[in-house]
Amino acid sequence: MQDFKSSGPSRRQIVGGLTTGLVAAAVGTPAFAQESGGASGNGGTGAASGERSRLLTMQDPTKAYPQPPFERQPQDAPGLASAMNPRPDHGETSYRGSGRLAGRKALITGGDSGIGRAAAIAYAREGADVAIGYLPVEESDAQEVIQLIEAEGRKAVALPGDISNESFCREMVERAASELGGLDILVNNAGKQVFTPDLEDVSTEQFDQTFKVNVYAPFWITKAALQHLKPGASIIITASVQAYDPSAELFDYAQTKASNVAFAKSLAKQLGPKGIRVNAVAPGPYWTPLQPSGGQSQENLVSFGADAPLGRPGQPAEIAGIYVLLASQESSFATGQVYGSAGGSGQP
Repeated sequence: MQDFKSSGPSRRQIVGGLTTGLVAAAVGTPAFAQESGGASGNGGTGAASGERSRLLTMQDPTKAYPQPPFERQPQDAPGLASAMNPRPDHGETSYRGSGRLAGRKALITGGDSGIGRAAAIAYAREGADVAIGYLPVEESDAQEVIQLIEAEGRKAVALPGDISNESFCREMVERAASELGGLDILVNNAGKQVFTPDLEDVSTEQFDQTFKVNVYAPFWITKAALQHLKPGASIIITASVQAYDPSAELFDYAQTKASNVAFAKSLAKQLGPKGIRVNAVAPGPYWTPLQPSGGQSQENLVSFGADAPLGRPGQPAEIAGIYVLLASQESSFATGQVYGSAGGSGQP
């Protein structure tokens, strides 16, 4: 995810203004935090109540969220959600919890934005304390998530660093377990994706880095986490429809996602007798910073998600419930499974 240059105001300038607005809206008043927080909410009025009513009303899924065409919006990798237009919906004002993860302790990589952010918000509103891993350049997005978690009365732990480094992976897990007081849920979500049409242009450095982030890091992180995980714990890895129906332009990325599927299926057999479940989620086109920051060409970004039967990309808020289900006791017999969410296309 690199080499696309932004024009106009700097990313930090854009983020500065948007960050202030989002945090003020999301955590500015106790009433709003309770309304969107679910378990602690007792009803409400105003915009939050209206949002709840909208979500409880049956909707046409093709029109529930923005549809292409989108504007070109190049970002430097790894990208920021706060600089996207339209801004992704991670469930900031809509996800409602019901105590399904009360007292649990979760570590989510890539928890600053995209699917990881949606899972972090949902976990906090379901009663879990949450640690998020992210790159230092994603600090502004990460701080928004930290404040959203804390607004639910849950403990939030920020763990900036580079998971392509084995020693940091071990350090991240130890800090998460220490500061949270244990570890019950591990979500290996962070990923690297670079749109490269020709194999000749896939450098050894790019190939190696994609595997380091997408394959090596989950191995290192999970290995370090095993000493903290007890029977009843859950491990989730974010795979992709690319594991089943790879795009020509995502040669290296698709291979890593196939590895993620094997990760879940193999490790589930190993850890099942120990009472630890392992599953994968295979998203299709989702509107996250991964896409404008090099995961897609700018030409493809304009029509991103248009070829899905629902005619649009998914929003992170729409997949958070799967991560909650797989982490909760409700899915206690589900292990070694791959859960798809691709708007009608792809597999599984």
